[in-house]
Amino acid sequence: MKNITVLFLLFSITLFAQRENYGGKSPKVTITGKVLENNSNIPLEYATIVLTNLKNNKITGGVTNTTGIFEIQIPKGSYAIKVEYIGFKTKKLPNKVFAKNSNLGTILLSEDAEQLNEVEIIAEKSTVEIRLDKKIYNVGKDMTVKGGNASDVLDNVPSVNVDAEGAVSLRGNENVRILIDGKPSALVGLNGTEALRNLPADAIEKVEVITSPSARYDAEGTAGILNIILRKGKITGFNGSINVTTGYPAMFRVAPNLNYRTKKFNLFSNIGYSYRKGPGNSQSYFTNLENGVVQSYRNEDRVFDRKNNNFNGSLGLEYYINDNSSITGSVFYRDSNGEDIATNITTNFDANNVLTSTENRVENENEDGVDKQFSLNYTNNFDGKGKKLIVDLQYGDSDETELAPITENGTLIEQNSQTTKSVDKLLQIDYVHPIGENSQFELGHKSTLQDLNSDFRVRDANGNPFTFDPSNAIDFKQNIYAFYGQYGNKIDKFSYLLGLRTEITDIDLNVLTTNQVSDKNYTEWFPTVNFGYELNETDNLTLGYSRRIRRPRFWFLNPFESRSSATNVFRGNPDIDPMFTSSFDLGYTTKIKKLTLNSSIYYQYSTDIIQMVSIIEERNGTNVFVRQPTNLNNENRYGFELTTNYSPAKWARLSATFNYFKFKTDAFTYVATASNGAQTTTQLEAVNNSSWFTRFNARITLPAKVQWQTRIMYRGPQEDAQSERKGIFSADLSFSKDLFKEKATLVFNVRDLLNSRKRESITYNGDRLNPTSIVDGSFQWRERQISLSFTYRFNQKKKRERPQREYDGGGEGFGG
Repeated sequence: MKNITVLFLLFSITLFAQRENYGGKSPKVTITGKVLENNSNIPLEYATIVLTNLKNNKITGGVTNTTGIFEIQIPKGSYAIKVEYIGFKTKKLPNKVFAKNSNLGTILLSEDAEQLNEVEIIAEKSTVEIRLDKKIYNVGKDMTVKGGNASDVLDNVPSVNVDAEGAVSLRGNENVRILIDGKPSALVGLNGTEALRNLPADAIEKVEVITSPSARYDAEGTAGILNIILRKGKITGFNGSINVTTGYPAMFRVAPNLNYRTKKFNLFSNIGYSYRKGPGNSQSYFTNLENGVVQSYRNEDRVFDRKNNNFNGSLGLEYYINDNSSITGSVFYRDSNGEDIATNITTNFDANNVLTSTENRVENENEDGVDKQFSLNYTNNFDGKGKKLIVDLQYGDSDETELAPITENGTLIEQNSQTTKSVDKLLQIDYVHPIGENSQFELGHKSTLQDLNSDFRVRDANGNPFTFDPSNAIDFKQNIYAFYGQYGNKIDKFSYLLGLRTEITDIDLNVLTTNQVSDKNYTEWFPTVNFGYELNETDNLTLGYSRRIRRPRFWFLNPFESRSSATNVFRGNPDIDPMFTSSFDLGYTTKIKKLTLNSSIYYQYSTDIIQMVSIIEERNGTNVFVRQPTNLNNENRYGFELTTNYSPAKWARLSATFNYFKFKTDAFTYVATASNGAQTTTQLEAVNNSSWFTRFNARITLPAKVQWQTRIMYRGPQEDAQSERKGIFSADLSFSKDLFKEKATLVFNVRDLLNSRKRESITYNGDRLNPTSIVDGSFQWRERQISLSFTYRFNQKKKRERPQREYDGGGEGFGG
């Protein structure tokens, strides 16, 4: 794997050394204008302006933003001009000599009746747009996500990793904020990891990777923000698609996406039903020591047998009040139920490895959950020249009920239950005011209110509490009030965006079973700075700074204990404080003929970092290993990232991502208080370590137009204060064939081809140089998945890739 990465990087560097000399180019002029729909005067976003130099036949151009406006820099000269938009008639303008900055005025496009039956929705391949504060990945026909879910899509996005348990990380940092259409969403729900697995990949249009967020965005997420944009039809008429997927281990999914649009309204929906079994496994081998001498061994083998039924549907209606304003209402509903059986076979050995006892513990968890969310959006573009007011209202309600009886050696020993209810409210107001042609000012407010109640009860077979009772009930309230302002400007090739955000946080946690109260109230300021410079047509530089926060979520604060093992548990910690991070990011983008390079150097300084710590508690004469989150000292993290895309021929597309990061964590002494009041002290040594990950995609067109795609990924080993994680290698393979004149697509897909996507680690409890126990562990959330997916599109057709700007430093590019 290392050899593949090195060869690919050397290949990229060689091509870079061979690039042509860009010096001596003609002086540039700026071409502006606006593209509207002929009858309704609705702005056409992503309309393509194609300019062909009449002297050398070189083609350049650009696309319109959300208000239909375009701004393109070209060398002086004579050009042929045409404007294209899918489903509309191409409009050719008279040839024109551009010797100075020119405004082409308003260009009106009319619908093409012959093309309306072949409206294009799904892109042929993924493309990337570079903005001052983010990268936008338009999700294309990447076969490894067909029939998949949102987690699969994110795992294909550069800079992003999804580990064996489904946890999402950005540049190796798991504290990433996930938004849906720019806002928190019930699609993420109470358990974001599981919810992402239930969102079909076909419902996603693009993913915004925001590593240097502007002041417009929440300060939450020290690694940055991932914003998932869902598909909504933009063309008049009725169109849609239906995807059916089946696979092994047993899975079935059907996901219709329907859209109907007229000149006055747009009705859209995303619906999905899925059933799947999710077999997984883990092993924990404990070596118990005293003063360096082995006292005993324990092996815990767990097998996870998961079954899940999930229905989710969203329905929305966008009404166009006039040419420049609209109101959109939507409702989301999800009903899920699952049965998770965790079988834990524990074998105990003495110091001589002689078997002393065996236990078979089975937790049968039945979970039912309902999530509802109602959203209302008002957008006013005023005169259509960039001035904009956006108001969002959102109300969400989530309920979960879990029943989890536990048997040991066939006998019922525990009856566990948990009910969780959360009500979430959101109010957001954003106002954008352009100043001249190249600058704008923004300000806004956001209130996010959460009220959550959770009741977790552990009872014996007769319904009575244990002597040691891990039951708990909590009331959790978190209210965040945010205000921001930012100013952006573009001066020739230089762009900048300066912002300031303040967030007022009020958190109240009441642990009802112990009368423990935790109130945390604080006001923090979050400055953001983003610069961009266009070196020439193909080379761009960006520089960003932002201050971020990580607030502990309720499941980290809740002293709930996992029960699938009686001696190896996870427990929340009500005493966690927020973590703050200052981030710097320097990016460089270039395009060399058929090769595109995106690179970044980044640095992050974090205080009060939140990390998992393992401790040992003695309960009724038995040592219980407890993992819980806590605040450690400070951390310095810096790294380098390179993403390359190369198309050597029409039948081959190659891409690769490489990310290297190094981090240093200060030493820390952790004192934990057990439920019986006993205190244990754990000395965590300083960590100075590094890690890396790389991903390589190859897409090849075989005879008969069969598409073959292979993806390989390697995540390097990593070490923290108490544990060492080994490297992870995985490979995905898929074949795709278009049918019925490209109205349908059949995909055969194998996820984790070698069944190697496992997290293997070694954890040292107590002093690392003189541990009280050493745990060798492995975990595999989901075993190899084979699937067959069929997608049929009606009144749609795959669209060929349109020319896209590689960089946008003005207008909508300032903040999103």
